[in-house]
Amino acid sequence: MPLTFDMPWEELQAYKGSNPKPADFDEFWGRGLQQIDATSQKPELIPSSFQTSFADCLDMYFTGVDGARIHAKLIRPTNMSGPHPAILMFHGYTDSAGDWSDKTKLGFAAAGFTVAALDCRGQGGLSEDLGGAKGTTMRGQIIRGLDDTPDKLLFRQIFLDTVLLARIVMSMDDVDADRVGTTGISQGGGLSLVCAALVPEIKLVAPVYPFLCDYKRVWDIDQAKDAYFELQDYFRKFDPLHEREEEVFTNLGYIDVQHMAPRIKGRVMMAVGLMDTICPPSTQFAAYNKIQSEKTLRVYPDFGHENLPGHSDEIFQFMSRL
Repeated sequence: MPLTFDMPWEELQAYKGSNPKPADFDEFWGRGLQQIDATSQKPELIPSSFQTSFADCLDMYFTGVDGARIHAKLIRPTNMSGPHPAILMFHGYTDSAGDWSDKTKLGFAAAGFTVAALDCRGQGGLSEDLGGAKGTTMRGQIIRGLDDTPDKLLFRQIFLDTVLLARIVMSMDDVDADRVGTTGISQGGGLSLVCAALVPEIKLVAPVYPFLCDYKRVWDIDQAKDAYFELQDYFRKFDPLHEREEEVFTNLGYIDVQHMAPRIKGRVMMAVGLMDTICPPSTQFAAYNKIQSEKTLRVYPDFGHENLPGHSDEIFQFMSRL
């Protein structure tokens, strides 16, 4: 493998991350899951104007944590006679679930999968962001709630929304709860890992260059730009002398995917491009190297944060094992 801009290949294979993990991390997420237990999980299903001959397309709304109205696209195959597998899809940062016909949604539905694609709250889709956190709302959502208590971190709420989505889909009469997978690219890759960590019944996980990993490493190698630019902007505006640096990165540790990774029980197939300057490879390896379940890594030495040739087909075949 080539020497990347980030870290030599041999070091990547052993790297376990540098962002601190809060001492009460497990208790923190235990409380979050308890909050979900008290949240209504009955969705509202509205037929879409877009329909196909082999599946029903529905706009699904459910109540997320703190009462936000969360939206997901739901596609249910009509050619299946009994419980069938499902796949949960998560989109990239600031994006949305997209069109009904993109991101292989209809391909999975035609193959007999129920498909649920989440709109992350406060981003480019139809889900609500109710706000309510103290501090800045500029530049991005990683830092949203950073000046409040950790319970107010926006990505805490988004992480828990993925759990609600999984629970709702897995409780559907036509879905086999033992045959559910998650996938996504960038932010979606991170959320596919998070969902599988917080819902250990998830069987297959296919993240592609996951975002939201090892924030301290991003800062240390001067890659706090593009999707991570808000980290630099936060320090410049609110802590220019870095007097709170340890506190900031420790609080970000609550929403660091690498700390979720050991909880995953399902089989993982992950992809990384070694030229990725948006989600540096070392940050992704910090998460991958902590996964303790069965796993496979597909490495693209000459690719960055972009389309990885052939990998969408690999994900489809991987999920076909459900």
